[in-house]
Amino acid sequence: MADHHYENEGGSFTVSYRKAPSHHMATNHFHGTYEIFYLLSGSRQFFVKDRTFAASEGDVIVIAPNVLHRTTNTEKPAYERLVVNVSGSLAGADNEASLEALRPLREKDYLVVRGSLQDRLAFDDLAQGIIRETKEKKPGFELFAQTLSLQMLIACCRLAEQGDREPPAAPSPMHERISEVVRYINAHYAQELSLQLLADTFYISPYYLSRFFKEATGFTFVEYLNSVRVKEAKKLLEGSAMKAALVARKVGFGSVTHFGRVFKQVTGHAPLYYRRGK
Repeated sequence: MADHHYENEGGSFTVSYRKAPSHHMATNHFHGTYEIFYLLSGSRQFFVKDRTFAASEGDVIVIAPNVLHRTTNTEKPAYERLVVNVSGSLAGADNEASLEALRPLREKDYLVVRGSLQDRLAFDDLAQGIIRETKEKKPGFELFAQTLSLQMLIACCRLAEQGDREPPAAPSPMHERISEVVRYINAHYAQELSLQLLADTFYISPYYLSRFFKEATGFTFVEYLNSVRVKEAKKLLEGSAMKAALVARKVGFGSVTHFGRVFKQVTGHAPLYYRRGK
């Protein structure tokens, strides 16, 4: 097993390299950064936003800020991956030229890039440079590693624009069915939702739904619903002066106390931590 992790002081740039027989991604996984997941070897199964798909060696998955995602098959054999997180400010998402370069991620929320052998060699060089710079920490290493990461990010967006590529197919009809359920939750999270209600809506037994929801997404139903509600609450807290109690109601929590407890479980912080101008 080989591990390497680097995080700058403000948390706006992180690098995580891992070569291991298995990996358990954090239960609730969304953040305010662009994420680049490069699978150097092996295979993984991903749930992103509302779809489950298989990733193969050489694939790059790029995820826009605040999009819920998780690997779902932690029992799979050995693999090697690099994960880089870059904040929007470092990616230049506040200037017109960078916004245009990152346009595919505004339109689709995530990209799955499967390039040519030449593309793969270029990504390998960038990945090794990022790992080397953050390990050796020579003068200017962080800026150097960030520029390599931005090259990878922009290269993925360029490849995504070369043609209209179909999203990866779901591994099975069951996964496709669960995607329908997930899309329903994403649209109706502010309403009162329960496993039984969803089971009735989609004509599935609660047992079947509970079992296969976890298999397809990596989340239990309650974990996923709470994560979606907290993600939306975080947006409201960051972008408005709305009181926490009103935010709680708007995203579907019946109790502000319960909202505060769940919010901290998911993000690690109390709701007011994200209040704009706090």
